[in-house]
Amino acid sequence: MTIDDIQKLIDKDESVTLELKKTTGELKDAMHTACAFLNTDGGWLIFGVTPTSRRILGQDVNDNTQREISQALSGLEPAVEVKILIAIYFDAFVWGHEPYTYAGKPYYRVESTTKQMPRELFEERLRAHHPDFYAWERRESDGLGIADLNEDRIR
Repeated sequence: MTIDDIQKLIDKDESVTLELKKTTGELKDAMHTACAFLNTDGGWLIFGVTPTSRRILGQDVNDNTQREISQALSGLEPAVEVKILIAIYFDAFVWGHEPYTYAGKPYYRVESTTKQMPRELFEERLRAHHPDFYAWERRESDGLGIADLNEDRIR
């Protein structure tokens, strides 16, 4: 499921098969809806979306959040197996911004695979982010001194 699929789903507004919750702070009410879904046509329970504006806010998900959801689901009888989807959307890289790394290494996508970014590509993105720092004028010239400069050419 892509972010576009989720957006299309929530654009339809709440219905018999869709319930939107702003946060898992509404977990008790959400479990009422889950029970209703199980007793009718099934459906999607999505957290991190405002029901009125249908705007995706997202939500921090940590161990405690996962425990709370698991504990709430255990209140459904008979026991139910559910598919929990945690969707994380990342904005596209913007040329000129600093490139990202994970554990000190840059990665990028090639079709459907994740690869470590080649050094040349990473350095190119660094230069685009800090052009003044990487400009040729700032580089040291090995073996040349002030006596090697041509005053006529400089003027």
